Amino acid sequence: MFSIGDYVVHPMHGAGKIEDIVEEKIAGVRKEFYVFSMPTGGLTLKIPTSGAGAKGIRNVMSANEARELMDAIPDLDVEINTNWNKRYQENLTRMKSGDLYEVARVVKTLVRRESQRGLSTGERKMLYNAKQIMISEIVLAERSEYQDVEARLMDAIRRDNPANVQQNASPTQ
Repeated sequence: MFSIGDYVVHPMHGAGKIEDIVEEKIAGVRKEFYVFSMPTGGLTLKIPTSGAGAKGIRNVMSANEARELMDAIPDLDVEINTNWNKRYQENLTRMKSGDLYEVARVVKTLVRRESQRGLSTGERKMLYNAKQIMISEIVLAERSEYQDVEARLMDAIRRDNPANVQQNASPTQ
């Protein structure tokens, strides 16, 4: 159970703060909700307190864990599937996992793909969302500025080790 003022992460929206805990009546049943707000973007969500764990809501990582993640990005293995639909589904599964290392793989894969061949509109949006998820958590973990974290993330991706990329071709493209 989280408390008002706790910094938490929603797997598909990123990191934010529990601003309030409210009780509402829905279909005749009283339920308790966390009021979750993100400092960047102004998003506010109501998340049922009873299902928060099942939805993947978790505490923000520590500053040390954030540094370890940023240091690991150049050596993360990425797999670029040439089949757009399969690549999109794999990346969506990674993002829904709530694991920031998997989200980093999505960012790294899409940045690499963008520089080589460009991205579809759907993948461009996914890249934007994945970056927001990563950056929002690292900003809160390190108490850093958004622009500084974004610059460090892109620098870590540029320091990529090309040996960590595997091409997966599919007969249907």
